[in-house]
Amino acid sequence: MLMPKRVKHRKQFRGSMKGKALRGNKITNGEYGIVALEPAWIKSNQIEAARIAMTRYVKRNGKVWIKIFPDKPVTAKPAETRMGSGKGSLEYWVAVVKPGRVMFEIAGVPEDTAKEALRLATHKLPVKCKIVSKADLEVEEGGTSSEA
Repeated sequence: MLMPKRVKHRKQFRGSMKGKALRGNKITNGEYGIVALEPAWIKSNQIEAARIAMTRYVKRNGKVWIKIFPDKPVTAKPAETRMGSGKGSLEYWVAVVKPGRVMFEIAGVPEDTAKEALRLATHKLPVKCKIVSKADLEVEEGGTSSEA
């Protein structure tokens, strides 16, 4: 599972996920990618399941990039515990994902293979996603800048 080697603070506040992703919203390494359409916390085991689904489908050809990292600790109190007595213990790590964030990228395989691998990966994730190509995102960005 992905998790930080060390952190400055062991427990964190929950925070908010409002707004769109300002960073990580472009395909930088690969040719095709998965873009989140809604905000969510994605657990480290969900990231790993999506990675395994993609690499297994492409039979370890090509290259897969994971563009999100679970660096937020989530705590939980034990079941049937009374209120109070402090914050719960650390249960798992999550990556905070906002709409527009590119989560996975893939390159080095044919288009139909890449899109099918990404489709299988989207089923492992708890958010609505869309599969985009590098050309699609460049066209979308170009269209928005000419209107302004």
